Amino acid sequence: QVQLVESGGGLVQAGGSLRLSCAASGRTFSSYAMGWFRQAPGKEREFVARINWGGGSTYYTDSVKGRFTISRDNAKNTVALQMNNLKPEDTAVYYCAARRQAITTKPSDITYWGQGTQVTVSS
Repeated sequence: QVQLVESGGGLVQAGGSLRLSCAASGRTFSSYAMGWFRQAPGKEREFVARINWGGGSTYYTDSVKGRFTISRDNAKNTVALQMNNLKPEDTAVYYCAARRQAITTKPSDITYWGQGTQVTVSS
């Protein structure tokens, strides 16, 4: 079992940057594919980014390509999401996600979730 704890959310002006971090418990972190999802008020949870077990493959939803970067450090059991050039439409609760199989874009496929961290981008 994996427990995930996110940190790094906050309030930022449009065009600014934030770095989210997710710390995972357990000794088998490298056997989990990791991802980030987000949920805005009144909307369904949506896929943002994913990274494979070794960190060599990443994938992003179109709206964040070129602005967000996902990375992981298997020695420290952490995954990060660097968010640059933030826009008001990026405002949401951001969730860290883990799955032994590859992360898909469907929230229903995720095995483990963090508690979420709020990101608010003001215009």
